[in-house]
Amino acid sequence: MSEIAATTVHEAYAFACMRCGHGWEQAYEIEHHVDASKNAFVVYKADGERVPSPLSTPTCTNCGGHVVRIMRAGRVSTVQQLLQNRRPADDARERKAEAVAATAAPAAEHHWHLADLLHPFHRK
Repeated sequence: MSEIAATTVHEAYAFACMRCGHGWEQAYEIEHHVDASKNAFVVYKADGERVPSPLSTPTCTNCGGHVVRIMRAGRVSTVQQLLQNRRPADDARERKAEAVAATAAPAAEHHWHLADLLHPFHRK
């Protein structure tokens, strides 16, 4: 099967798993091809290896789950950078607020919701 020369574009996406909360980013080379019968098709490559389209059935790189939110590039790395750059004073204030809340009301088991996992990705 012969092909006509490919056009390659570069795209990057951010992903967040709704099952385990893991976030990651990946850059892709997207090759647009036309075969000898003039049928168009697309090949995705990540780190030089051919991969399935990340838009059709994304898979979590941590737990293997398939309920994955796809976002524009930079969303996950921005949140990770913000979490790394938190000041110790922020952590101390947060611990103090948690201690006050724990003494003010009986301890209750926290039930995680999807919104809790996505909170770092919300716009402010």
